[in-house]
Amino acid sequence: MAKHTSIPGKILKLKREKPKPEWKVSDSENAMDQLMDLFVKGSGKTLNKNANFDYLAYLFADIAGHPDGRKHFIEAQAYDNVIPLTKLIVFTEHESLVRRKGVASTIKNSLFDISSHQTLVSESSVNLLPYILLPLMGSEEYPEDESLSMPAEVQLLPPDKKREADSSIIATHLDSIVLLTTTREVRELLRELQVYPIVREVHLAVEDDDVRDICERIVNVLKRDEADPSKLDGPRVQELEDEDGVIDLV
Repeated sequence: MAKHTSIPGKILKLKREKPKPEWKVSDSENAMDQLMDLFVKGSGKTLNKNANFDYLAYLFADIAGHPDGRKHFIEAQAYDNVIPLTKLIVFTEHESLVRRKGVASTIKNSLFDISSHQTLVSESSVNLLPYILLPLMGSEEYPEDESLSMPAEVQLLPPDKKREADSSIIATHLDSIVLLTTTREVRELLRELQVYPIVREVHLAVEDDDVRDICERIVNVLKRDEADPSKLDGPRVQELEDEDGVIDLV
């Protein structure tokens, strides 16, 4: 939708007349704010019985694939003083495959802004990590010494908890974790929060070569010796648009 490099900038700058107050859609004149409000408030056809706005998630993923768009999703907006990514992450376990897939890609693409990682994983800010981890988790049980250190949101999951069924979405969330290992501070946090056991279980449970390859990359990073100066840098990242408009890791 927004693969051409000029499109995201145009959308981010576009102004439109505010929707009528009685529509209860948006109070902003910025088109991007209005699209976000449609996506969030229109989930489940609550605004329009003929539209759920799920495919906007793909547009957001494309926009986040460009630096200006990425900046929009990770910085609080003047409209409501809210970081837009916080509005999207709650849909990582939504019933709609389209919505889950687009949101996962938007998260991943936003994480190419390495300087924002600590803010994005902070519990007092975006608190992103639980929303990445929950789709990766099923009903497996963890030893107490592992589970008690995990984020509170992923502890004590119900026995009927289902792991994300789409392996491409699992791979996207795992790519997001790889990106989060770029800085030592966040790597240490991932170790402290017992991300490794969760990735270990994904590797065991999901029979997909791409998923298992990414799991192994994460394990290699989290289990390595940080004291080795030659291994202090995280993965290199490069902005590459693939056929789906999603930024890839290299």
